[in-house]
Amino acid sequence: MTDGPHLDGTELDGALGGFRDMLATDGYTLSWSLNGENGVVVRIAAGEDACADCLVPLPVMETIMSNALEPTPYTLDHIVLPSGS
Repeated sequence: MTDGPHLDGTELDGALGGFRDMLATDGYTLSWSLNGENGVVVRIAAGEDACADCLVPLPVMETIMSNALEPTPYTLDHIVLPSGS
């Protein structure tokens, strides 16, 4: 158990890294930032050759990201998807 959020981002990189790598193979980038002390804003951008409309719907993506963050002291604040998603 942790004693609070680690603001260096190591824990978030670990929790979201596999998903970031998977998205990268399809031409997307995943980045995150903190909103407040432990809220996470996830941003997914479509690269030049990626389909901005081809991601899963927002509620599904929210579930995926929330599940990824469960073992950390962070919670999902919101997700920003490419336009059209």
